[in-house]
Amino acid sequence: MIPKDLPKAELHCHLEGTIPPSLAKKIAKRNNVELSANLFEDENTYAWDDFASFLDAYDDASLCLRTSKDYRDITYDYLAKCASEGAIYVEVFTSPDHAAECGISYNEHVKGVAQAFDDAEKDYGIIGRAIVTCVRHLGPEKAMSVADSFLDNPHPYFVGFGMGGDEGHLTFDDFKPVFDKIANAGYPCTTHAGEHFGPETILDAIEKLPISRIGHGVRISEDEEAVKVIIKKGIVLEICPGSNVSLGVYKNYSEHPFPYLRNCGCKVTLNSDDPPFFHTNIGKEYENGHVNFGLSIEDLLGITRTAIDAAFINEAEKDKLYAKIDSWEYSG
Repeated sequence: MIPKDLPKAELHCHLEGTIPPSLAKKIAKRNNVELSANLFEDENTYAWDDFASFLDAYDDASLCLRTSKDYRDITYDYLAKCASEGAIYVEVFTSPDHAAECGISYNEHVKGVAQAFDDAEKDYGIIGRAIVTCVRHLGPEKAMSVADSFLDNPHPYFVGFGMGGDEGHLTFDDFKPVFDKIANAGYPCTTHAGEHFGPETILDAIEKLPISRIGHGVRISEDEEAVKVIIKKGIVLEICPGSNVSLGVYKNYSEHPFPYLRNCGCKVTLNSDDPPFFHTNIGKEYENGHVNFGLSIEDLLGITRTAIDAAFINEAEKDKLYAKIDSWEYSG
């Protein structure tokens, strides 16, 4: 086993996807919200069996959220758990569209998340930041509305922009005006690609959008020439092995291309995606990297450095995080 306090960093995690069943029930009770009877398999497990039912469970669980305080509580809960696993820095994807569905305004959503970042840093020393995401299958018009809210209400903890949702819906070209507007305002961007569709979608993303990172991106491994392209461009992959195995993108860890991509020279990071749904967390992802991919302590520290290199924060903030990595001593 690797030391639990080994410094870790996460770049790919959906905030609404971090809510454990116990907290979803607690918040729902507080808000007099009745959660679906089919949402839970048992006391501590969400019920789903394929990608479509996972998305339904994700959406149903997030319906418990009704106030700024709810967002503060789920964010703080997640950061506290990450800190207990040795994480020093976490970026979470926030979805104003999910918040709006629950009747929460953009600014109230930001207020709750930002408060949690302050509280968690004070209590645990962990740094949290947010990436505002649009939802691909809701279309470009909705995405532009999210982008405008982001740009019109700047906050120092909301540091970048991204896109999730159904990879098969529309094209990256349809969202180019949205991403260009964000990039022209000086913000970095990422997008999901290459999880359920092949390497051509990743190449299309980096050709059409001003992005420095790809969410997932694992299926780039299916095309050797495409791998060379992302290496040349320095694109960082936000890889989520536990999620990939849980959702059946790969049958098991031995089939997962993480070692191949890393050995090719790709910039790779380890992330949990939607932890309670996939029975994982950032600590387990690093441990799995050690056990299943043969990553040494130095390899894992290098992955943390790669994540900090690619983080959507300024150089002064990165230097503080590098110092934490450099000062850590392995006592094993």
